[in-house]
Amino acid sequence: MMFAAVIAMTVLGSLPGEPMLMAKDVTHVKVYYEAGRFGGWPANHGIWSWGNEILVGYSRGYYKDLGATRHHIDRTKPEEFWLARSVDGGVTWTHEHPAAKGFLIPRGQSLHGTETPGLTLPPIQDLKEPMDFTHPGFALTFRMENVHAGTSRFEYSTDRGKTWSGPYRLPNFGTPGTAARTDYIVNGKRDAFIFITVSKKNGREGRPLCARTTDGGLTWKRVSWIGPEPDGFAIMPSTVRLSETELLTTLRRREGTFRWISAWRSRDNAKTWTQENHPVEYLGEGNPPMLNKLQDGRLCLTYGFRAYPYSIRARLSTDNGKSWGPQIILRDDGVDRDIGYVRSVQRPDGKMVTTYYISDGRSGPERYIGVTIWDPNKLSRITGGNPRRQPGF
Repeated sequence: MMFAAVIAMTVLGSLPGEPMLMAKDVTHVKVYYEAGRFGGWPANHGIWSWGNEILVGYSRGYYKDLGATRHHIDRTKPEEFWLARSVDGGVTWTHEHPAAKGFLIPRGQSLHGTETPGLTLPPIQDLKEPMDFTHPGFALTFRMENVHAGTSRFEYSTDRGKTWSGPYRLPNFGTPGTAARTDYIVNGKRDAFIFITVSKKNGREGRPLCARTTDGGLTWKRVSWIGPEPDGFAIMPSTVRLSETELLTTLRRREGTFRWISAWRSRDNAKTWTQENHPVEYLGEGNPPMLNKLQDGRLCLTYGFRAYPYSIRARLSTDNGKSWGPQIILRDDGVDRDIGYVRSVQRPDGKMVTTYYISDGRSGPERYIGVTIWDPNKLSRITGGNPRRQPGF
């Protein structure tokens, strides 16, 4: 059940406020849609690529309308972890259910549905044999059992996600608990940084830290806190390496009712961090960032916008994240705030493949996994729009 389409914006008058751009000649692909089901949250799982082969994780549950402020997934039915794979740069996709083979089995209180009846939960063990982070088919994923103070686990693959080893225990790093998702940078065969969310001192979600292994994951040590402990939360880091010593990470932020994306820079290989200008000042109800370093050296930030007009957006930086260009609309046809959780990769031809969850109003009420294929060099300025939608910009 896949489709490709191009969405055009309605031009009805002048557009006030900050300049905005629209991606031109985009292709929207419906990766997973099924009547009566729910597809969501690629950012909770991860994305990996090997040239034009792309693998992305997502949650699959059952659709249920729970009202305007909640995710439309049935809490009384199983939430399954699935993988979607494309071998043609995101144009077509096949689907794999790792749990049927005993891999990536959902568990814990972080699920929006239930655990799957009949599936035995394997024990979370300590890793005994080191991982080779430079293996050509390597993929690593981190999962949590609680968004506040739980135990996180990791599984890894050396055959591009067809089979997985694990689950293995991630330490708590002296905190009440961790809520890890997938964000890592490979430094060498046995050496990698991970960037995860951990519990605050009060046991609540959350603050970010950087940890490192130099023995292939047998042991992990905290390298640094990324910023001070917030009153609200700073979670779901997405990080790129800019040089041998410089890193930039972006965070999902919340204080009170206000949500935005912040950025932090390290110039000493993750030992210390300095806050930068916010890449996105306002996000409605909030959404996690995805940060990519492009082949031409620019940075690309993609994210969901959980306010009207509900949309998938991007920004580009030509100076390593010191400043950011106008917001880029990839699509703005979401029907409500149940949208986003973006993961993106760049294809060998330079086009971006951005995946997310959305419901568009034409397919039905179900949330589904979508992909937008777009060229960061083909953008046009938005000079008009629907006046009723302008406050959301």
